[in-house]
Amino acid sequence: MTVSTTINQGDSNGDRASSGVLHQKVLGSRRLSNYWWATVVTLGATGFLLAGISSYLKVNLLLVTDPTQLVFVPQGLVMGLYGAAGVLLALYLWLMILLDVGGGYNEFNHETDTVKIFRWGFPGKNRRIEISARIRDVQSVRLDIKEGLNPKRAVYLRIKGRRDVPLTRVGQPLSLTEIETKGAELARFLQVPLEGL
Repeated sequence: MTVSTTINQGDSNGDRASSGVLHQKVLGSRRLSNYWWATVVTLGATGFLLAGISSYLKVNLLLVTDPTQLVFVPQGLVMGLYGAAGVLLALYLWLMILLDVGGGYNEFNHETDTVKIFRWGFPGKNRRIEISARIRDVQSVRLDIKEGLNPKRAVYLRIKGRRDVPLTRVGQPLSLTEIETKGAELARFLQVPLEGL
């Protein structure tokens, strides 16, 4: 069975469709905001660590200030500990970006009657997270929209005999229009009902 869709090849959201196949790219931890925070934490932590070391060695290692005037115990020591903790946090953030945790794709193929959800996980035995199912087992596409202080906007795939499978990225929520459009296009492509509107 061949199904044509209205999504163009190389859509701005990373969605690609050909006759009978829909491929959606999912952005993981390689978001601009994560690069920003990793850089800010790295610079701040390095400054605190160098201030603590400068206080101990009585040698100025910073360009913007002179931390040699600080008393090592307790000020220099505390700054050094904050710096060391910050460097560890920065290493964690850069590692998550390098490994692209949460990134992957959703693929819906009418030609082979398969749904494949793939995500990169944390390092270890379960680094590759893959979920496969048949399209005929898909019952519906569900939108989960919660407004308020901590808004949640996600698209889920309801598959017979399984828990609902999340299809959208984790973190910054998509706009209301974007989430509704994605859900409607997917429901139309899979020829299943759309729930949650």
